[in-house]
Amino acid sequence: MTPTQRRCPAAHPEDPTPCGGPPVVTVLDVVNAGADGCEHHGARLLASLNRGRVYALPDAPQGAAIRVFRAADSIRPFCWFGGPRIESSQLSRAENRAR
Repeated sequence: MTPTQRRCPAAHPEDPTPCGGPPVVTVLDVVNAGADGCEHHGARLLASLNRGRVYALPDAPQGAAIRVFRAADSIRPFCWFGGPRIESSQLSRAENRAR
């Protein structure tokens, strides 16, 4: 997607970053509500969910879902919000494991 196009459904309205390509994954929350997204926003959404899951769309490049899953591990929830982060719920899964 170009900057002038609409962003993918997985992009949070307050996240200022552009899409990293076309939608290639579906990210689902614990009650199976989901959104399709590019790898970039899919990872950011997955990082912001508790017990979220990611699945590749039928025409996705091979490995798209695992790339999103791995990227989400090191992304802090709602990473577009600034400020200090000290609570475990504000840190990435990788940061919490390292603690």
